[in-house]
Amino acid sequence: MPSQIFLPLLRELATAYQSFEIYSSAHIRSLGLTPPQFDIVATLGNTQGMSPKELGEKTLITKGTLTGVVDRLSDKRLVRRIASPSDGRGQIVQLTRQGEKLFAHIFPAHLAYMERAFAPLSPTELAEITDSLRRLCAIFTDAHNEKIKTP
Repeated sequence: MPSQIFLPLLRELATAYQSFEIYSSAHIRSLGLTPPQFDIVATLGNTQGMSPKELGEKTLITKGTLTGVVDRLSDKRLVRRIASPSDGRGQIVQLTRQGEKLFAHIFPAHLAYMERAFAPLSPTELAEITDSLRRLCAIFTDAHNEKIKTP
């Protein structure tokens, strides 16, 4: 079997993601939320709310998990569901006043926490890594779209 030159990249990408998750999740849990709950609160922050479909597209949460996470946030009185003004059958999930206060506290705190991890990188290094990740994302998106076109 020929050597797969991209395998080291796959290992580093997976390891970097796992390290990021461990670091980020530890702080999120210290704020009293699970990572999916934080993801929803952060995504809804500074918005008028969004449909469950939009929320699922903008977060890393699968549709099956999304309902349960929203239910738990609703039980904590951090989000509410209201009828969609544009679709009588649809709903909008939005932060409550308590959820907005929580967002105003935890989002800047988490950004500051994450900033400490990135502090050793220069602005040039941050830009280079960002550009590389964008390119990698585009490669996977193009490959996925090509696969859909040609089954």
